[in-house]
Amino acid sequence: MATERYNPRASEPKWQKAWDAKKLFETKNDDPRPKYYVLEMFPYPSGRIHIGHTRNYTMGDVVARYKRAKGFNVLHPMGWDAFGMPAENAAMQNKVHPKDWTYDNIATMRAQLKVMGLSIDWSREFATCDVDYYHRQQMLFLDMVEKGLVTRKSSKVNWDPVDMTVLANEQVIDGRGWRSGALVEQRELTQWFFKITDFAQDLLDSLEGLTEWPEKVRTMQSNWIGRSEGLLLRWAIADGTAPNGETELEVYTTRPDTIFGASFMAVAADHPLAKKAAEKNPELAAFIEEVHHMGTSVAVLETAEKKGFDTGIRVVHPFDDSWTLPVYVANFVLMEYGTGAIFGCPSGDQRDLDFANKYGLPVVPVVMPEGADAATFQVTEEAYTDDGVMINSRFLDGMTPKQAFEDVANRLGEQTIGNRPVGERKVQFRLRDWGISRQRYWGCPIPMIHCDDCGTVPVPRADLPVKLPDDIDFDKPGNPLDRHASWRHVTCPKCGKDARRETDTMDTFVDSSWYFARFTAPWENEPTDPKAANDWLPVDQYIGGIEHAILHLLYSRFFTRAMRETGHLDLAEPFKGLFTQGMVVHETYKAADGRWLAPTEVRLDTDGTERTAIEIATGKPASIGALEKMSKSKKNTVSPEEITDGYGADTARWFMLSDSPPERDVEWTDDGAAGAHRFVQRVWRIISMAGESLAGVKPASSGEGAAGAVSKAAHKALKAVGEDIEKLAFNRAIARIYELSNALSGPVGEIAEGKGDDALKGATREAVEILVHLVGPFMPHLAEEGWATLGGTDLVAERPWPQFDPALVVDNEFTYPVQVNGKKRGDLTIARDADQVAVEKAALALESVQKALEGKAPRKVIVVPQRIVNVVA
Repeated sequence: MATERYNPRASEPKWQKAWDAKKLFETKNDDPRPKYYVLEMFPYPSGRIHIGHTRNYTMGDVVARYKRAKGFNVLHPMGWDAFGMPAENAAMQNKVHPKDWTYDNIATMRAQLKVMGLSIDWSREFATCDVDYYHRQQMLFLDMVEKGLVTRKSSKVNWDPVDMTVLANEQVIDGRGWRSGALVEQRELTQWFFKITDFAQDLLDSLEGLTEWPEKVRTMQSNWIGRSEGLLLRWAIADGTAPNGETELEVYTTRPDTIFGASFMAVAADHPLAKKAAEKNPELAAFIEEVHHMGTSVAVLETAEKKGFDTGIRVVHPFDDSWTLPVYVANFVLMEYGTGAIFGCPSGDQRDLDFANKYGLPVVPVVMPEGADAATFQVTEEAYTDDGVMINSRFLDGMTPKQAFEDVANRLGEQTIGNRPVGERKVQFRLRDWGISRQRYWGCPIPMIHCDDCGTVPVPRADLPVKLPDDIDFDKPGNPLDRHASWRHVTCPKCGKDARRETDTMDTFVDSSWYFARFTAPWENEPTDPKAANDWLPVDQYIGGIEHAILHLLYSRFFTRAMRETGHLDLAEPFKGLFTQGMVVHETYKAADGRWLAPTEVRLDTDGTERTAIEIATGKPASIGALEKMSKSKKNTVSPEEITDGYGADTARWFMLSDSPPERDVEWTDDGAAGAHRFVQRVWRIISMAGESLAGVKPASSGEGAAGAVSKAAHKALKAVGEDIEKLAFNRAIARIYELSNALSGPVGEIAEGKGDDALKGATREAVEILVHLVGPFMPHLAEEGWATLGGTDLVAERPWPQFDPALVVDNEFTYPVQVNGKKRGDLTIARDADQVAVEKAALALESVQKALEGKAPRKVIVVPQRIVNVVA
């Protein structure tokens, strides 16, 4: 019997129109069914999506379709993270307005996503650059100002003197601006901050309750928040060395136990002590200026060469008046961390040791491994950072570091400098307030006004939104809002005098820190409908890349708390379940002259095991590089159209989820796509043959014979696939669908040839219907075409998930691992209700066990029912 091939180009648009016509994926907030919110991190509209982008949207779509079928009212929205520097760069390079560039890209990418057949509620779509959205963001900002969650203060920033803008730490590469290449300066700028530190302890403690988050992400956030318990130490400055008016140096340390190993103090270049010392020391002033050209990120500080400058200032050791330590200005100490000063204990910290060795400072070991000899233990090139026993520490010798910490803290708590204790216990956080000011045009305007008489005042709510002006130019570097006189100059809402708008715009991370709440009621005049937000949030399943583990997820957690404080919702955590998917990777190719080549520009040849590449345009050899994340810069992207035009969206969806566990990277290959398409055709053949030969047959399960084998295979697959989707184990679910299709090929073929009894026909009909529904979340278009072929008059997308028969999924066999003298020698599959004598006899009959026993009788056989068999030789 001939069966026509499945034609995705005809089928997929047809079913997408059918879903749209019924508005199946438009979610109603008043739907009485239980709610389920699935969300993928929304994309930046950079131009075109590649197949890597669609992997996480497909994952979310599988969950959304499955949960709908399970009876949930599912919210699965889509939007665009649309503000940011790339649009301004495009404006400068291509003479196009950022708004036009952004919305053109959104239109292109929306069309690409729709081709994938995603079950998205497009009626809730918005872009963060929509005035409607950033209007509500400005309302939130003013609410946060009223609640004291916003502050304006001076801060050290990375400043690009050519582009005239603040750069994030990640945008400083080798001390230079990522785009201009100019040497970055550290500048003191007055910036707007969200007071995320007010919630530091809560953000840390609440991580324990996020049990559906990856442990790695929780650990990363915990480390970023960085709670530490230590001592605030006040070191008296030695007479004759102190700059005018300075008497002490405050240092925060988590290791006061190592105080007898201290050999120097180091302060940040912006520390008041450093600034005063530099007033009369030109060489020190020059060194400080050099430090200002470094980036401010931890990564830069850790990798840069450690440099210092001896200020001539000395401090007195709190336990020994005759012992003084030099004070250095060091390039690895930041004013923003702790007190901007440290004491260096070279024997216990590698950075301090490197510094001490460079400048010839003493290295006194104060902790040694337990059992080591204090007389001979030394630290020279590698610091000792483990636990142990205190040495060379006078009254602390023999204690553990923990005991020494307590002893030092207690003693210094009783000593005073100027009526204040020398040592004061203190909890410190690494987390800093979130600086949101950006000197850019394409961002959400900060709704504040600066008046010479009234100071900084909020824009009245009735005057919101503060809209970005359209008539701007990018002919000069810097923020065009600074140069837009008619937009910038306003009257003060308090006194009516001339005033100036705030020209900084908000960090784009602000836009993405509450969008999930706006999706719950994007039509509301207020930022949220609190009832809808409380009903839908937290997001049940959030899906996105591990690269957002800290900033985006931490900022979102803060924002939800801030929105609770301001009355917009009533919960703390935004995301209940978090899944971080792997990337789609592809080979990279380079031309002979070093240019990156796209996969479409290369012809690959295979000679035995050797693969070679040829640049099609020139015929010259090209080099094959490593598998890397798809990126425009390396041209190793594959657009969805390259797959969907030939194979269809279902093939792309199936391949992206079938090749590896979803948390791991998947390599995109043409062979893999072709293999997925072959399976699509195979499933189609099974369904179409069944549709013809089983027309009019009523589905019925069976527990006996050949029909029973078919029913058991189908119901076991039905149970397992549902469980796998719940765990996001998509590749395992797909493997079970492969198994079911294998189990059905034979019976369907037999029935097509006129064989098989009524029981087999009924069981096979039911099994094929189950197959269609199992395929549905992964390959929804194929499922709809298959259901129609089987005579279905409704849509799979609106049908309930089938229920498995518990009696058909019970396995009547059990597989025992069999050990001989504690070493596994084989497996024994036997009837689940087999008695102990039968299990023992069958285990000893295994060839591997006989070989291990070498023909001898065992001394003992221990059978743990439905667990294990242990043979003792």
